[in-house]
Amino acid sequence: MKEVQIAIIGSGFGGLGTAIRLKNEGIEDFVIFERAADVGGVWRDNTYPGCACDVQSHLYSLSFAPNPDWTRSFSPQSEIWDYLRRCARDFGVLPHIHFEHLVGEVAWQQDAKHWQIETSQGTWTARILVSAAGSFNEPKLPQLRGLETFLGRVFHSSRWDHQFDLQRRRVAVIGTGASAIQFIPEIQPQVDKLHVFQRTAPWVVPRHDRQLAMIERQIFRAFPPAQLLVRGGIYSFRELLGFAFRHPWAMRLLQPMARRHLRRSVADPVLRAKLTPDYLMGCKRVLISNNYFPALTKPNVELVTDGIAEVREQSIVSDDGVERPIDAIIFGTGFHVADFSFASKIRGRDGRTLTDTWQGSPKALAGTMVAGFPNLFLLPGPNTGLGHSSVIYMLEAQIEHLMRAIRYLRQHDFVTIEPRAEAQAAYVAHVDKMMRGTVWTSGGCQSWYLDQTGRNSTLWPTHSWGFRRRAVRFSPQNYVME
Repeated sequence: MKEVQIAIIGSGFGGLGTAIRLKNEGIEDFVIFERAADVGGVWRDNTYPGCACDVQSHLYSLSFAPNPDWTRSFSPQSEIWDYLRRCARDFGVLPHIHFEHLVGEVAWQQDAKHWQIETSQGTWTARILVSAAGSFNEPKLPQLRGLETFLGRVFHSSRWDHQFDLQRRRVAVIGTGASAIQFIPEIQPQVDKLHVFQRTAPWVVPRHDRQLAMIERQIFRAFPPAQLLVRGGIYSFRELLGFAFRHPWAMRLLQPMARRHLRRSVADPVLRAKLTPDYLMGCKRVLISNNYFPALTKPNVELVTDGIAEVREQSIVSDDGVERPIDAIIFGTGFHVADFSFASKIRGRDGRTLTDTWQGSPKALAGTMVAGFPNLFLLPGPNTGLGHSSVIYMLEAQIEHLMRAIRYLRQHDFVTIEPRAEAQAAYVAHVDKMMRGTVWTSGGCQSWYLDQTGRNSTLWPTHSWGFRRRAVRFSPQNYVME
């Protein structure tokens, strides 16, 4: 059994950001457990055609590691992955990473006051555990009758099968979320027939993407404050946009823009009606694309709004009885987000898992620490997602919270820290109060933001700087320490 002071699970933005901050603080006794053979998390795993970020490049990066070499205003997957690998290398984090270490069960040992971590390559103990496994790492697959009998190829967008040739194939895409609207326009020219199964029409707005000129990149490289200024402008604009998510009346003023985008892209009134949402914009994730709607108008594409009755060996039958021959099924159905799939593997002081403790509704103080789970930090945690801006900003606020907690432990010779149950309950109640009346709770839709109880435990309901102000203010009276 190996011992370490701090163990980090995952090497995406959260894991690498934490590791870099630890090194900057002079802390070297830590490891990162990464289940894959390289860093990158979601940006390593999602290699589907057209994969790109929906937040501008200059904001979707670590504040202490600006990248002047982004080639587009919205970065493609390959550039973000390269950026993360470069950060791991340049900040000296790579020696701390244990690749191909899949973490199994993690349990708090009260007597020893440490976490016992079972990995695929041995057992470790750590005083502090940082779960940076991410929210978009476990694909969500629908339960379809007869799917196991299908003889063609089946895969999820995050597990793209690059060996499968789509040329002249009959393909069914199930789901029309953020990933699907990126890869559908890319594969449409290749396939013989494309059937897009849509359960709910998404709100789609224009994607103001462009290639960044060489002169811009040279300026950012020679004069870094210029890039910080651009980053600040993007952040400020997105915070203004966030106002509409908190005030449904303001969001209704923005809906005509999205409807105009749809009208300009789709001339057929029947198809346009199928693509028109019947709920308030923002209730579900707002998507950005310039080529999704045009792709659906092509002769080889069919938008199917009837549900799926069953899957057969070589076809899919919809609820209206129509049978469509299919060679491949691609799921664009998202991920297990609100239920924190990794939570079932973490056992706290009383032996219960996070899943058992939360009972279908994840809750944490400052979105980061959970009562009954000493020395555990969740990156990202409950109510730390955003509907309008960059989650990297939120992760950095959480990392700052973690660093202040560690400093306090060291300065006062404490070994363990966890939230007081009453402090956590008060914080969650405050978040829920702010959530009331937003588009996510009054928009008339069901979304992956909502957990099993119907509570929005995924998003932060107001300004991102409000979360940061709360997260970085470490208040010892809210915690129990030994």
